[in-house]
Amino acid sequence: MITFLANLVIPLFIFTLVLYGTLKRKDIYTPFLEGVMDGFKIVLEIAPTLIALFFAIQIFRSSGALDLIVRFLTPMGKLLKIPKEVLPVIFAKLFSSSAATGFLLDIYKTSGPDSLAGFMSSVILSSTETCFYTLSVYYSVVGIEKIRYTLTGALLAVFVGTFISVFISYF
Repeated sequence: MITFLANLVIPLFIFTLVLYGTLKRKDIYTPFLEGVMDGFKIVLEIAPTLIALFFAIQIFRSSGALDLIVRFLTPMGKLLKIPKEVLPVIFAKLFSSSAATGFLLDIYKTSGPDSLAGFMSSVILSSTETCFYTLSVYYSVVGIEKIRYTLTGALLAVFVGTFISVFISYF
């Protein structure tokens, strides 16, 4: 249904813009090209930060540091009734949505999507944000260096979202 609406609305919107430009005798192609060029400039500004973040995540995962952190967090996870498989999802989500999604797919393969770990991971992924990724990308583009209060608030929101997701998953 959503795909059908998108396939209907987007061409209709483009047609409306072209018709408006034609009827008003306005140049709509030049502003379009300027917007595309601005988009490429933004991509070039963000790309180094993204590449560095992706490499750091891969190095972290390949080095075994993630396994060490999961082993360290397992007693707290047991206390909060969080399955051991979900802990890498929670930790990875702080840095990368795609890494967390990879862990989620691993849970789906081993435990199944209808398992407690699969359901809980799905709810956590949809209830939390990749705060370190967001801060590093957007703040580096704008040039903000002092992120103390933003980081504290973002981590608090992630932890509250995680705990509520765990609570909801048991109902």
